[in-house]
Amino acid sequence: MSIRQVIPAIALALTATIAGCANIPTASSDSAAGTQMIPSLAPDQQVSIRWESYNLSSAGIFGDTTKKLVADFERAHPNIHVEAVPPQGGVAEVAQSVQRQVIAGDPPDVGQLTFADLRYAAQDLGAQPLDDLVGKSEVQDLLTGGPHPYAPRAAVLGDVNGKTYGIPYVFSTPMLFINSDLFRKAGLDPTKTPKTWDEVATAAAAIGRLPGTTGGAYLSCLDATSGGDWCLTGIVRSAGGRLLSEDAASVPWTDPRTVSAFAEMQKIAHAGPNALANVSGSDAQDAFLRGDLGMLLTSAALQNSILTSSEGKWQAAAAPMPGFGNAPAVPTNSGSALFILAKDPAKQRAAWELIKFLTSPESETTITENIGYVPLRASLIDDPEYLKSFADAHPGFVRPNVAQLDRLEPWVSFPGPNYQQIRTLLNKAADAIVYRNADPEHTLSTAQSGAQALMEK
Repeated sequence: MSIRQVIPAIALALTATIAGCANIPTASSDSAAGTQMIPSLAPDQQVSIRWESYNLSSAGIFGDTTKKLVADFERAHPNIHVEAVPPQGGVAEVAQSVQRQVIAGDPPDVGQLTFADLRYAAQDLGAQPLDDLVGKSEVQDLLTGGPHPYAPRAAVLGDVNGKTYGIPYVFSTPMLFINSDLFRKAGLDPTKTPKTWDEVATAAAAIGRLPGTTGGAYLSCLDATSGGDWCLTGIVRSAGGRLLSEDAASVPWTDPRTVSAFAEMQKIAHAGPNALANVSGSDAQDAFLRGDLGMLLTSAALQNSILTSSEGKWQAAAAPMPGFGNAPAVPTNSGSALFILAKDPAKQRAAWELIKFLTSPESETTITENIGYVPLRASLIDDPEYLKSFADAHPGFVRPNVAQLDRLEPWVSFPGPNYQQIRTLLNKAADAIVYRNADPEHTLSTAQSGAQALMEK
């Protein structure tokens, strides 16, 4: 069995170790919130800030759309200059890049960090509690005010211990993308997309037998080095298990329900030769875009690339993440939030203005139309001024993704400075179980012991 090295173009893999927390500067007070707030900028007050965005590490629509957003912001705010840069080391070192700069005393003013980094950003990287910087009322107005509020389950994803540290920015739910042509060639009905993992296994086995195909299915949730645990969280929760206890004190990976989730993924690999493609994530993505892979479970952020690549060549479809039996699936989110790391009050205010702009209905429309991320302001898909025409033009892609926001549970953020090592143990266990036929219970027991030892005491 070959060693799988998985770094897809949209992967959000990260590493981080230690960093110090920053103090919150004070200015004018907000008696209603009972906090000290940063002052607003004078109209002619010139401020420069640095925004580190992992979307700039990717060529094409990810980077181009991000650059367009920055240009639009600077036109609307001529007194604020934004230096938008990718992480040092690229998309594989998002949190590690910020950590190095924190240690050097020069962190970015705004950081785009994944939700797996949430606790670490708040507790160790020096991310500022936004409720204290601008007032809880202003934070909540951004998230829940106006005609297009955030979906309720999305609005709280950047919260830690009752305070908002990050504003959810770009993310998606897991979608099962389908090659309808390969379904038909395998004698399957592409209009009856798999709703359960047993149905995925059956379809994958049939497609895997077709000559010349890369495989019947590929599950990005099982990518050992690409941050795939965002989606793995959803598979485990759909089975009733947990990767982190509700009090965030333990990793209950040997719970029978958690073990069963991994065992069911192993069954897909055993369903037939080539049922579950054993290739790298980037190769699987390329194969699906070429039309050589039957199913791809991945972030819906790939939808626009799929629509473009398949047009006039093969028929693409999409379905929500499958579940176990009659139990509804529990999707989890991928993606990131925006954090303020600046210490200077003027830069903090400029950073907040940038965050408000990047998460506005106008910016979400640009992001969804150009990249494919789910609009966190879900009602935009019913507003003709924003995303209704786009959603209507792609009914099998946009609306199923948005619908999963109602059942969304957060990507697990393990506590403490060793959270990346814990994620590594989990991902290696998943890889061993599914692709190397390791015993699920024994493998998870060993991984759990190692992970628990890494948890904060």
